[in-house]
Amino acid sequence: MSLEKSRRTASDAFSDVFRDAINARGLSLSRLHELLRARGNGVSMTTLSYWRSGRRRPEGVQSLTAVSDIEVLLDLRPGALSGLLGSTNRTGPVGPNLFPIDELELERAVMDAFEAMGAEYPDTSRELTTHSITDVDEHGNVSHCATRSIIQSTVGTVRAIPFLELTPGENTPAPIISAISGGRIATRYSHPSGEVHGVLFELDTPLTAPDTAIVEWSVDFPPGYPPQRDSGHAVAMKCRELLVWTRFHPDALPDRIEERVDTPSGVVTTEIDLGGRTSVHQVRRAFGPGALGIGWSYADGR
Repeated sequence: MSLEKSRRTASDAFSDVFRDAINARGLSLSRLHELLRARGNGVSMTTLSYWRSGRRRPEGVQSLTAVSDIEVLLDLRPGALSGLLGSTNRTGPVGPNLFPIDELELERAVMDAFEAMGAEYPDTSRELTTHSITDVDEHGNVSHCATRSIIQSTVGTVRAIPFLELTPGENTPAPIISAISGGRIATRYSHPSGEVHGVLFELDTPLTAPDTAIVEWSVDFPPGYPPQRDSGHAVAMKCRELLVWTRFHPDALPDRIEERVDTPSGVVTTEIDLGGRTSVHQVRRAFGPGALGIGWSYADGR
């Protein structure tokens, strides 16, 4: 079978499933377009129409991200649409790959961690969409964090990805990092400084550029771990959408919250008013390289 015929076959299969899923949900194409825009995906109505008719197939980073969003919006299993596309040679614009925080010594410790785990620095995968959810306990300290990402290989084939926890300026024991979905923990590492701890997350299936996968992992803390009163997530490449959601126990609502945006060019802090809520969510689109998060404190000195 010729490459062109193979690509047409993939487009036909994709369009058939896409069209049937839209009809099954009773959605119009314009409504699907509105829902995608609400998720920060700017794919056009014309493009959606082409995909539905089979005249074109999704390619490139924005299109592949849109397909992942469509699977969610149409209540399809992950891969129900993207798995029908076959291969493509497009990754879309990658942008710079930079250490997200302006701290040279911390970057050196991260490089040590990569080397010890047998990973190439910098990592050649990128996070297209990341949702990081942190829970704060009744004492006002971080108790649990779960992160889910759509990741993409930008160069060659990626078999494993380093995930790191950073505590700049604070020597801590290793947190408990666990694989939830999409792979397993192959290696663990703690830097002598105690400021960098991480794991090598081995993917269920190797990714060849520009393939994508969804991975999920969590972080918990052993007894005696120093209290943590900040949350956030860092990306080394531009992320299409970054969500950081911090949820406070109702008995530990902070008196002061400060947003921190840390990039290679510097740090910007902004005070946030909780406004009667029990959580803070931060959303950035086309964000990175950089780190997004918050810190909090209590007037009673707890």
